[in-house]
Formats: sequence, structure tokens, C-alpha cells
Amino acid sequence: MPTLKSKSRKKAKPTIGITLGDPCGIGPEITAKALKNPSLKRLAQFVVIGSQKVIATHFKHTYKNIHFIATDSTHTFLPGKPTKQSGGASLKYLDIAINLLKKKAIDRLVTAPVCKEAICMSYAKFQGHTEYLAGAFHAKAAGMFFVAPKLRILIATRHMALKDVPSHITQKSIFANLKLMHASLKDLYKIRKPSIAVCGLNPHAGEAGTIGKEEITKIIPAIKKAKTSKIAAYGPFAADTLFQPEKLKQFDAVLAMYHDQGLIPIKTLYFDQLVNLTIGLPIIRTSPAHGTAFDIAGTNKANPSSMIAAIKLAATL
Repeated sequence: MPTLKSKSRKKAKPTIGITLGDPCGIGPEITAKALKNPSLKRLAQFVVIGSQKVIATHFKHTYKNIHFIATDSTHTFLPGKPTKQSGGASLKYLDIAINLLKKKAIDRLVTAPVCKEAICMSYAKFQGHTEYLAGAFHAKAAGMFFVAPKLRILIATRHMALKDVPSHITQKSIFANLKLMHASLKDLYKIRKPSIAVCGLNPHAGEAGTIGKEEITKIIPAIKKAKTSKIAAYGPFAADTLFQPEKLKQFDAVLAMYHDQGLIPIKTLYFDQLVNLTIGLPIIRTSPAHGTAFDIAGTNKANPSSMIAAIKLAATL
């Protein structure tokens, strides 16, 4: 495995590791474009991790603030065509980054998008970056915190079929997520008394039990428990009215019950500025909040805005 010397703790700028994601996707392109942004050069030093040919293709210039770690793969990856080899390569990049983080050779991590299907061709247990990093750092709880300029959302149940969501909504899980959000808002964002809005699961937040009982039996008890623990949680609110700008001004973050409930509004409002921040880890990890975009890979059409935002957030938290 490539090695990197541990950096001096006296350096003011953090060293950010960036994994290039699936080499058949847009990850290498958006990383190369993002690192040309002048504003990023002042924020950090960078370690880019990827396959030798991929780095050679996308990084053609000399970069004073970038160190490259090239894996020994000489495989040629075709844009837009994910394979077992591309999935294995993207997982190898991540493993190298984890090793560097543990050795303190890098301080923070930004990950370009991977393809779960491609990774699972060789590592069937892979669920996603969040779960993989939580396992690597033995984190008791980790969450996908989606961060935009004026909105932050945590997804309570992450990636699962809609039919499975109700059974995973429990008083214990909702309280654990509220506790995680509260701690992260205080520690990372220095908000002294965070205020959190909680979505209901059912339409109109259940309408007092007439459209489902989960609010009464699970969500409201969790909110009450949070308040006894000095966590300012409010709701449950009907998701179809909560995301009005004036209403959101009252809160520092929102806990959504399932993937699309939270991601449809925040991606509609802030797609190009949205960042996925993993909370609950002992390190800072961010990523652009979009996928591999195989349909435009290799066309030079990928927008690096979300990657730029992810790098800036990693540098400044």
C-alpha cells in the first residue's frame, strides 16, 4: 500500500484526503475541476487517492498543494461503464484513506461518489460510505447529515425500501438520532442551543392517529424524552408544510423519517451546493450529495459545485 509520512501537527492548514470514487463515474472529473478553484488553495493541503491511469488522465499539471497516491492499477476504466474492477478500485481508494486517517497522515476526508452495485460485485457487505466508515472507526452511531447554505437535514432511516421504513422507526432510534444531531450541531457548528424540527412519518403527521399511529406511539415519545435530556426537539411536523423558508428559520436542523422525505426538498432547493456530512465519526468526512452520473461521465459536462462545497466544508468545520 502507498505510504505518506505523518504531517507536522504545527501546520495551520488541514490536510484533506480525497478519494476519486468510481473511476468510471464523474468523481475524477469533478475532483480535478474543484481543485483548480483558487479559493480552495488557501484552505488546505490535499492528498488525492486514485488509480495511476485515472490520475494521469485528469490531473495533467503540476500542483503545489496536492500530493498524489496512485494505486498500482494499470487497468483502463471506460467512462460510464462500471465494472467489478471499478468497484474494487474505488473501495481500495477508501481503504487507503482510512489507513492514512488512522495514522494521522491526513486530517479529514472528502469522498467522490461510488457505485454500490459495482463494489458489491467483490464485497457484498458494502452498504455505503457511512456504514463502512462507521465500522472502520468503531463508531457507535453515524448519520447522513445533508448540509446546504440555509438548511440541514438528517435522514433517520437512510437507504432502505419504503415498505421497510415504518418498522425501523422506533422511539429508541428517533431519540438516538436527535442526540446525535444535538451533539454535532454543538461540536461542529458551535451552536450553543440547537433547535431541531422533527418530521412526522405519515401524511399530515398522522392527524392525531387517523392516518397512522407512528407519531403517537414512537415519534412523540422520543421528542418528549429528548426534551427531558435538554435537547430542543419540536414536532412532529407535517413534511408537506415544514419546508417553507419562513418556518425553517426557527430551526437549526430537521430530522426526516426517510430518504425522499428529506432529500427531495433539500436537493430541489440546493442541489449544486449540497454536501453530505457524516456525523458521529471521530473524523470529518464529507462528499458531494450526488451520484456517479455515469450518463455524463467522460463528456466533461460534470458540475463540480457540490464537490467544491464538500471540500470547503471539510476544511472549515
